Amino acid sequence: MFGFSKNKAKKKKQQDSSAGASGGGDITFAELIKKCEQSHDFVTFKKGVDHPFTLYYYKAMVNPLVIHQILLPQLIQHTDVSLKKLEKLLSLESTVYTNDVQKIQNSILTGSIFICSEHEKGYGILVPAATAEKRTISIPETEFSVIGPKEAFVETIEVNMNMIRKRLPIPELQIKEMRIGKLSKTRVAILFIDGIANKENIETVTQRIEKIEYDHIIDSNYVLQMITDKQTSIFPQLINTERPDRVASVLAEGKIAVLVDGSPSALTGPTTITEFFSSFEDYFLSWHVASFFRLIRLFGVLFSVLSTPLYVAVLTFHYEIIPSDLLGTLIASRSGIPFPPIVEAIILELAIELLREAGARLPSKVGQTIGIVGGIVIGTAAVQAGLTSNVLLIIVALAALASFTTPVYQMSNTIRLLRFPLIIFAQFWGMLGVAICSALLLGHLLRLTSLGRPYLEPIFPLRLADFRDALFRLPFNKQTRRPEHLLTQDPNRLNKQRVNKKDDIDE
Repeated sequence: MFGFSKNKAKKKKQQDSSAGASGGGDITFAELIKKCEQSHDFVTFKKGVDHPFTLYYYKAMVNPLVIHQILLPQLIQHTDVSLKKLEKLLSLESTVYTNDVQKIQNSILTGSIFICSEHEKGYGILVPAATAEKRTISIPETEFSVIGPKEAFVETIEVNMNMIRKRLPIPELQIKEMRIGKLSKTRVAILFIDGIANKENIETVTQRIEKIEYDHIIDSNYVLQMITDKQTSIFPQLINTERPDRVASVLAEGKIAVLVDGSPSALTGPTTITEFFSSFEDYFLSWHVASFFRLIRLFGVLFSVLSTPLYVAVLTFHYEIIPSDLLGTLIASRSGIPFPPIVEAIILELAIELLREAGARLPSKVGQTIGIVGGIVIGTAAVQAGLTSNVLLIIVALAALASFTTPVYQMSNTIRLLRFPLIIFAQFWGMLGVAICSALLLGHLLRLTSLGRPYLEPIFPLRLADFRDALFRLPFNKQTRRPEHLLTQDPNRLNKQRVNKKDDIDE
């Protein structure tokens, strides 16, 4: 008895919470209309005093062509029909005959027109008539590629779904939709391929999105920050991409994608750290060239993170490891500089970050000019004024250039931040400090997961089979299986025996 009462109370609490989150609660139709009419863009339309039908809608949300070319001609011609009969005469898809006030509210707020009659109190027809304002499909901005498709996502979720379905025209591509955000009621779609994607990954993503408690969701980055495994980590644990071809590719691997209405990007996961250093353009090049470029990016990232800390550590503690031919050059470059190495390193690093931020926030043409001219002027002035050495200026400039080789913008921001703790550790303990900070960083990465899957895979845990498309890329005929860490329902991508079989050609 007590268990039944407890469950009943819990169920009632959930219902009350759901009603409160939707903003509607238990209100009557008259109260709903009274609340809506307080807004000046809400329209209550009735054709004449004796006309039985009344239309309710938000003017900014509906397409006026639906009203003037479809609804009004039918309403003027048929004044003595029932709502059920009128629904058939309209010949529109997705019309709903209902008296559910909560459903009426949600539909009106998303661009539907509610038609009610004086003869059928409480009931009416919901006619979907949302205006289809959308941006033209353009080229990717942050993931631009010289070779391959030039389409990028837009802010309309239907268009984004279309671009993905166009690349995966199979019934197994499943989409789960839900709305989140107490005020925004943002549409969120979870995409996966049934029969390939791991069901546990699907449930993990679904549950985490359903549990989001926030009033306003306006972009996929909001969702990304709320569903990641470890929100205190500076490392991105899901990939935020603007390329529909990349999303289609990872769905075929067995991953999950999340689309958010109003966002020109999609989330994909589970992901690994090596994916952040692989450009999707790699798959449009020969495997030799793609592998070489990936290794160049990894070297660039290591150089960007470690070059300045090593400079500070060597000049502060370890002069003895500098070659004698180079020592004279370093001494000459630092002669007359009043600051220790860490101060000049921090000055130059902050100057580079200021130039980056200024270039990113200004209009594109002005930003490029500021970045080039500002870098040259500030660097030259700093050296001539004796604030920094020309050797460190070269190192910092090369480190900044190397950080741009990261194809995923999220990881590029992480790399920019990592240099500063390493510089501080190098100032206090030299090379030992760099080693300690690197060990702490590695320990953090070993514990990190993406949707419960290891973040450092295939390096840890070691999976040699997944190295075929990690630090380097092997030919497509060698990638016969999907990544092991995804635990897909169907691990085989293609038949290995058929791929390796060579048919004889009769001459």
